Amino acid sequence: MKIERIRGGVSLRRTIESGTEEQRRAVLDIIANVRARGDAVLKEYTERFDGVSLDSLKVTEEEMKRAHAAMDAEMLEIIRQAAANIRDYHERQKRESWWMTKEDGTILGQKVTPLDAVGLYVPGGTAAYPSSVLMNVIPAQVAGVKRIVITSPPNKDGTLPAGVLAAAYELGVTEIYKVGGAQAIAALAYGTETIRPVDKIFGPGNIYVALAKREVFGHVAIDMIAGPSEIVVLADETARPDEIAADLLSQAEHDVRASAILVTPSMKLALAVASEVERQLETLPRRDIAQAALENYGAIYVTETLEEAVDVVNELAPEHLEVMTAEPLALLGRLRHAGAMFFGRFSSEPVGDYFAGPNHVLPTNGTARFSSGLSVDEFVKKSSVIVYSEAALKQHGEKIAAFARLEGLEAHARAIEVRLEKGE
Repeated sequence: MKIERIRGGVSLRRTIESGTEEQRRAVLDIIANVRARGDAVLKEYTERFDGVSLDSLKVTEEEMKRAHAAMDAEMLEIIRQAAANIRDYHERQKRESWWMTKEDGTILGQKVTPLDAVGLYVPGGTAAYPSSVLMNVIPAQVAGVKRIVITSPPNKDGTLPAGVLAAAYELGVTEIYKVGGAQAIAALAYGTETIRPVDKIFGPGNIYVALAKREVFGHVAIDMIAGPSEIVVLADETARPDEIAADLLSQAEHDVRASAILVTPSMKLALAVASEVERQLETLPRRDIAQAALENYGAIYVTETLEEAVDVVNELAPEHLEVMTAEPLALLGRLRHAGAMFFGRFSSEPVGDYFAGPNHVLPTNGTARFSSGLSVDEFVKKSSVIVYSEAALKQHGEKIAAFARLEGLEAHARAIEVRLEKGE
């Protein structure tokens, strides 16, 4: 890994999700075709892009039961424990409707309503992600969403990954479709003969999925445009190089575009971590992916002081931040921008990916400066409730009408004044 002395001015912002004009045109064509031809074109795209001919898009109950039964009993128990931890954490995020009554009789409040239907895209490709099923489905269930739909590209044999189906079965999700790519996003947004449309779409995917989510936004809601995985480790001379190297590689193995960065005031630690990364890479099954990620988006930044290192981390605003210093929690107040923060040597990033409970769907590309990880809030909407009293309108009606006329909206003013006329 490259080592660089730095005092700030570092960013994780990347524009790799914007795509080319050719890719955008391809996505627009796919969306238009799905809207026009429905299931038929979904099957055609599945055969063209995934190399499998399907009679039916929907995963059957028998397929789900078979995948669940085939899952190793010990692994199934681990999934159940992880699900319990995730559910417990997200239950604490639930919002309730609230009401207040003022002395003049006016009632104001907020009604919290779960979304009717949501779609979860589970990517295929180089790895299967049952953990993403848990992280997306559970907060939706906690929020009270009644219809949860999963789409995912099929394997060459026409199946979906057994872990994905087993996790979905454990959670009671039964509406699952074998369709991926931009065509899946179009189907979730606009519907087909088989797939009814949803209100909001969640989940990461390739560039075509990202572009499709952008194109359908407005007709439906989306969670975010997810970028490549990121980790920043903030460490001092007390940290262990082998543990830091392992954590950097844990994200680098995701994708050739993943980012793995160490920020430290210790040149000794920087050199030791760089050496350790090379050593651990030798035996890593996904070595080629991790090595490409480190060459393109990996770095070790060495600062003069720990305070400067904290400033650099805040500028990076990473998806995942690990703090491995002598007193990690002492820095909590100064750390402002990260999707998730992991403190201490036993809080390795995979703890959050799979088991601890907080959501692993997090903002990337430096967007942690202004956005948050997935939560129950993403699966509800809030409606203002206003029950204005006669006394309140008599007291404030003339002010409201005056405000309306300030904006040149005479009908707004008259709508108030008609209620203030004598004899009312």
